[in-house]
Amino acid sequence: MNKFPNAFVIILSAILFAWILTFIIPKGNYQREFDTLNNRNNVVPNSYEQKEAPQLSAFNALLAIPKGIAGRADLITLILLLGGCFYLIEKTGALNQGLNQLITLLKGKELFALAIIILLFLTAGFTIGLQEEIIALTPILLLFGRTLGYNPSTIVTASYGSAVVGAAFSPLNPFGVVIAQKEAELALLSGTAYRSAFLLIAAVVWTLIILHYARRNRVEKAKLELDITGLTTRNKIILALLALTFAIVTFGLIVLNWGFIEMSACFFALGIGCGLMANFGFNKTTELYVDGFKEMVSASIIIGLANSISIILSEGFIVDTIVYGLFSPLNNIPPSISAVLMMVSQAILHFPIPSYSGQAILTMPILTPLADLIGLSRQVCVLAYQYGAITMDMIVPTNGALMAVLALAEIKYNHWIKFIIKPTLLILGVAAIAILIAVQIGYE
Repeated sequence: MNKFPNAFVIILSAILFAWILTFIIPKGNYQREFDTLNNRNNVVPNSYEQKEAPQLSAFNALLAIPKGIAGRADLITLILLLGGCFYLIEKTGALNQGLNQLITLLKGKELFALAIIILLFLTAGFTIGLQEEIIALTPILLLFGRTLGYNPSTIVTASYGSAVVGAAFSPLNPFGVVIAQKEAELALLSGTAYRSAFLLIAAVVWTLIILHYARRNRVEKAKLELDITGLTTRNKIILALLALTFAIVTFGLIVLNWGFIEMSACFFALGIGCGLMANFGFNKTTELYVDGFKEMVSASIIIGLANSISIILSEGFIVDTIVYGLFSPLNNIPPSISAVLMMVSQAILHFPIPSYSGQAILTMPILTPLADLIGLSRQVCVLAYQYGAITMDMIVPTNGALMAVLALAEIKYNHWIKFIIKPTLLILGVAAIAILIAVQIGYE
């Protein structure tokens, strides 16, 4: 019996398919104007036209692979340094000892513990759009899940899945709704009350889905090879440093507008500091850090390969054609139906454009005048974008973060799709209801 392709084969196949599409889909583009204020190119609405351009050669398609990896260098750096940091902390014994203490406190309250994980990642999703950072946390989360009797699918859904739902329904996600509102020329963070109401509804639905599945699919609890004596002073300091670093990083992301590079520096310092605190010395500390890198290499390469798909579609001049083909038919459809179909179109578009911030910058200047033309509020247009595009991060194989998390959790993609498709459709159902109500009440 043939094995289902692994994450690398799936993404390499998607790269090949993207290249083939450049020969099939007509080339074209929208005109763009440079925005000096924000230092980027903005799409000019109603400016799409087909163009003559040479075909993307096989060699140029091949070049997209190293370009894709190099283009995500900042994220790959974060994954490697964060992975090395957590591997080193795990080797100090502080993490396992801390988990033992936590498990002792939560004995008989496993569902409560799972609900806390869901709440934490929902919060991280709707506040800072947490996603790629979950990759390096996955091994620790899986270990914690096994000790509570939960399988990898439960833990990935409770962590990564919850962050996606939080980001999709967020009233303040800086990489999603804020960018979309800016592109739609809306007041930033406007319409917060309505979004918050459906964030709460989606969070409750999502939590109930996970808890229902978890209750019916328990596995034998794994036992940590540590006693349950109290934490040593040294390990308390290590865990305190970990908590402090997360607090600093969260503050930096929200207040100081930090990116991956600043986060990487913080976690690198944390890893080295914890190794020295554990009396490993410089040699052993750096050796363990490098061992941690090795654990994250496959996840890092997957991130880069996924980025290669977008590069091929862009250099093949077919991204704008796909956008034009998806949204042009909405002109002659009633507003309510058009709004839901706009969400569906955004969901489909997320396959070739797995960056939801990039998708907002590309599509909102096109959809905003379309929404004005058909009598649809711009806020509804933004809802359709954030619900359709971001929710699809749960399933699109072109999303490097998803594929990396699945690879670390040793979940085959076909198994994941069978598991996650119903919960995703339920959440999209909640989103569709939110959009229909928004149209009816004249949400502005």
